[in-house]
Amino acid sequence: MTWLGAVSAREAHLSSSRRPTPCPGSAARTNGHHSWRPHVAGFGKDMIMRRRSLWVEMASVVLAVAAAAAPVAAHRTAEAGAYPSSFSLPAGFRPEGIAIDSDGYAYFGSMGTGAIYKANLATGTGRTLRQGSGSPAIGLKVDSRGRLFVAGGGGGDLKVIDSRTGNLLATYRLATGASFVNDVVLTPDAVWLTDSTQPVLYQLPLGRDGELPAPSAVVRLRLSGDIVYREGTNANGIATTPDGKALLVIQWNTGILFRVDPASGVAKAVDLHGEQLPRGDGLLREGDTLYVVQNRLNTVAVLSLDHSGHSATLTKRVTDPRFDVPTTVASFRDRLYLPNARFNTTPTPTTPYNVISIPRP
Repeated sequence: MTWLGAVSAREAHLSSSRRPTPCPGSAARTNGHHSWRPHVAGFGKDMIMRRRSLWVEMASVVLAVAAAAAPVAAHRTAEAGAYPSSFSLPAGFRPEGIAIDSDGYAYFGSMGTGAIYKANLATGTGRTLRQGSGSPAIGLKVDSRGRLFVAGGGGGDLKVIDSRTGNLLATYRLATGASFVNDVVLTPDAVWLTDSTQPVLYQLPLGRDGELPAPSAVVRLRLSGDIVYREGTNANGIATTPDGKALLVIQWNTGILFRVDPASGVAKAVDLHGEQLPRGDGLLREGDTLYVVQNRLNTVAVLSLDHSGHSATLTKRVTDPRFDVPTTVASFRDRLYLPNARFNTTPTPTTPYNVISIPRP
């Protein structure tokens, strides 16, 4: 029996138990039988009060049930509104770089074709923003104007793409000959890129109001100091120091993090207090915290930087069973997003790829 049926049964029982018996002076003959009329002044008023009490009790139960259900409903609403913790990229895409804009859209570049894929983090759904031309798309960054800066890997160039339409806004030739333009970082007045093959950084100065310059404006800054290029992949991820006065560059094959003077190109090893960051790939700095993706180790190292970037302390290493050689990292709200490059898997046109998100450590 439901609680509503129980209340109705109780009301019926009270009504029958309070029915008055015939009494002298109140009985009347009707077809040879005694009939009775209740005393309205007594019984009627008592019955009305009891029914009011019952309806108050029923209303209280309804309110209590609603109050108990409210937190559950809110919890379900929160769950329904949660962003997906992973989502798929097109089969055979071969992702490397990631950038996220302020509206919650993520951009991914294909190492294989140079295509750009745009995904809505709220739903995990997306579309191909720009078809590839065959030249790789490696590191990515997007600015407040909606311009997507794409490092061209072995193509030796930088492309600037409209993140809304996918239209090509500009192309800059950075290197001729052997090169691998790997990653990119934006500063208030310039775009900086690493080269994993040549010991140089590329600078694209921006206009006073952020205007894109002429192709001849590209600056090639030769690296010197502590950094020594070796066989294999060298300079990879790049970020700025907390004070904004220098650049941070991770050397993939040595695991050394460098602070680079943007005026001279002199690189000094950051004091990591004995720690190293082997297979360091993408960098993300937020305040004094630096995230370093150690791709083939399936790990994100979390460092606390001093303000100038001369010293850093490793605070934790984060891993996840869903990692499959993540390469780069970007953040939105309270989560980090990493594309799985799956370098240990032979790429085919049908190889599945995805993006993983984890709580910001």
